[in-house]
Amino acid sequence: MMKKTAILLSLLIYAAFPILAETYTVTSPDGKVVYQVNIAEKVMTSVFYNGKLIIQSSEFGLQFEQSPYLGTDLGVEKVIQNEINDTWKPVIGQYSEVLNHANELVLDLKEKRFPARQIRLIFRSYNDGVAFRYVIHDSFKNFISNYQEGMTIPMVEEKTNFSFNGDHTVWAANYGSYTTHQETEYNKIKLTDITEADIIGLPLLIEINEDLYAAITEANLTDWAGMYLGKTPGKSTSLTSKLSPLPGAGDTKVNVKPGSPSPWRVIMIGVEPGDLIESSILYNLNEPCAIKDPSWIKPGISAWDHWWSGEVKMDTETILKYVDLAAEMGWEYMLIDWNWYGPPFGDVVGGPGNPNADITKVVKEVDMPGIIKYANSKNVDILVWLLWESVEKQMDEAFPLYEKWGVKGVKIDFMARDDQWMVQWYHKVVKKAAEHHLTVDFHGAYKPTGWTRTYPNLLTREGVMGNEYSKWSFRVTPEHTTTLPFTRMIAGQMDFTPGAFINKSMGQFKTGSPAEAMGTRCNQLAMFVVYYSPLTVACDHPDQYKNQPGTDFLKEVPTVWDDTKVINGRVGEYIAIARKKENRWFIAAMTNSEARTLEIDLDFLGKGQWELNYFKDAKDANINAEKLDSGKILLSANDKLKIDMAPGGGYAGYFDTK
Repeated sequence: MMKKTAILLSLLIYAAFPILAETYTVTSPDGKVVYQVNIAEKVMTSVFYNGKLIIQSSEFGLQFEQSPYLGTDLGVEKVIQNEINDTWKPVIGQYSEVLNHANELVLDLKEKRFPARQIRLIFRSYNDGVAFRYVIHDSFKNFISNYQEGMTIPMVEEKTNFSFNGDHTVWAANYGSYTTHQETEYNKIKLTDITEADIIGLPLLIEINEDLYAAITEANLTDWAGMYLGKTPGKSTSLTSKLSPLPGAGDTKVNVKPGSPSPWRVIMIGVEPGDLIESSILYNLNEPCAIKDPSWIKPGISAWDHWWSGEVKMDTETILKYVDLAAEMGWEYMLIDWNWYGPPFGDVVGGPGNPNADITKVVKEVDMPGIIKYANSKNVDILVWLLWESVEKQMDEAFPLYEKWGVKGVKIDFMARDDQWMVQWYHKVVKKAAEHHLTVDFHGAYKPTGWTRTYPNLLTREGVMGNEYSKWSFRVTPEHTTTLPFTRMIAGQMDFTPGAFINKSMGQFKTGSPAEAMGTRCNQLAMFVVYYSPLTVACDHPDQYKNQPGTDFLKEVPTVWDDTKVINGRVGEYIAIARKKENRWFIAAMTNSEARTLEIDLDFLGKGQWELNYFKDAKDANINAEKLDSGKILLSANDKLKIDMAPGGGYAGYFDTK
């Protein structure tokens, strides 16, 4: 609901805003989330949950090139209130059905002084958070000389502030640059530790207090620059938006089309950090599926050639071993990584692309038609890796060719940008891929923003410091892997590449090739349930899986879900989660470098008896991390499940009705 109020009616509002301002309130359907908008000299907002202040006062405004700041002395011309209440069925997701229920406030504003520009602000309150976006008024055409359709106005800064009433604990990824693969730790720091120079990625998780968490991120990033955060000048506990700059465009961050919206600026809210994992707010802030018939889109697990167990060996014989692995495990895909069309880079890996690369040609060592035919005979589909620069040059030719070959998807890598041009490019690629029935996995990528609701052929993306870092670093620690579900993963699917089967305790772990993983075998199994990724790429070599404990679980686990429940968890410490697929519940838990015992309520189960097939750390898994115990037990919803985990350990299992 929404109402216009006088300031003196509420001490809460009086504390947040100055006298004689116009204040509007939009409340969530359950009445717990209150979004207050104050129109005075500036546009300011505050957000409350159950009466507790989350955002103290936030300022909004835009700075266009050679124009006054747009955000002060605005008058309200029109007020619209809406209720959004519908359900939709994801093509891929964590739920079979999603409720989209929010109350919305739309304010049409106009400057009281010259140049009297107009702008629309839209605010929404959901039960699990709030969202805000700008809509650049169509009348901006009047400020463009000799306007023609498609012309834009350069915007040099978006001043969206997030102010807090205390020095809260946050988990922050500081990328230090806008040219980034968004692969780093989320460090536990204080708000006051963030500086003006920092480039803090999204999502940013904030502990408001021990019973209230929030996360700042964005949704529906389609024709804008990616947003980051830094300290607001002169304010110790306030953060300000920073937009990824357009290369070669001077101060311009976004070329704005009159009539177009910004992305949604989102504050996710939960009593527990696990509530943010369960949230669908980012998907609800995107448009419905735009693919008329998405039935061809297939989630699943993929084998992945040789990179993890050695450098890529690009020949037919090697690739077929991984096809056989996928077939034996019942996995849907085999991913052929780089070098299948020759050297993708010029002089340096990760540097400029090879100008002579041709992604429509296959090296002589690889029999692509034969591989696809063989894989299809075993009910396995083929995915191929591509460097983004080559995709930009050849996608119109290559994508229809891949469809003709029978390739089912592409993994595109090394973009390391999210400026407006690159964001537009992502969308162009995904739409072109959909035209040719190709799924997409972006690596070297920016965070997801819920757009897979609209184009679900975008199965997954990286933008995470994943398992691959174990080849050359000690950074993929149990603390890191138990932080990711509450930070990066709340933005959406996450291609971490789990499934490492050379498992070592923290004291035994070493870098190199074939690659090892820090933590137990069960820890890696648990990742297939805990980490959401509709395309899950299993990283290890066929020989590492052969006759190994735990492979039986990898033959059963799906990658998309009908229901998701975070049972409990603490950031960087542990997580326990249950996910349902059809008539089967999967359960998984992970711990950090401390041994841990959890007692799990099974009230998510339905009536009757259930048989749990479990995989748990062996008693000596702290010494031999590859050892596990497995078995079956009968349980019901009234029972509790005791889970003992070694340091860096885990637990995985699935329930079948009896």
